[in-house]
Amino acid sequence: MEALQELLGAGEGSLWAMFVVAFLAATVLPIGSEPLLIALVRLDPGRLAAIVAVATIGNTLGGMTSYALGRGAARMAPAVEGSRAARWLRRFGAPALLLAWAPVGGDLLCVLAGFMRLSWWQSALWMLLGKLARYWVLAQGVALL
Repeated sequence: MEALQELLGAGEGSLWAMFVVAFLAATVLPIGSEPLLIALVRLDPGRLAAIVAVATIGNTLGGMTSYALGRGAARMAPAVEGSRAARWLRRFGAPALLLAWAPVGGDLLCVLAGFMRLSWWQSALWMLLGKLARYWVLAQGVALL
């Protein structure tokens, strides 16, 4: 455990690492932010709320970056218009972004939301709520162990 503490550092450095990893995990990069969140909560359970807040903000901003990329990808129209994810987003709208945290398809939902020009603030709000719920449940579970 001491080696992990040395690697991650303490204080603000570990929160910045959490932000960066959570941001990148919400893009199309194949990384997950959960292992770092678990490690940070185990190392410092007293900072659970701060860790969850930073992870949520970073992950939401990463999702909104994917949203922005989708918004600028008008040339992809024929390829995505008929997709199941696009039909699903048309049916449920921005609240479907509660599932933007999902490992399979969550990033695509963010890109499609931008592509389909869903309201940016509603998209951000629903993404934030879903990502916050996921991180909070995970962190609470780790804190109980």
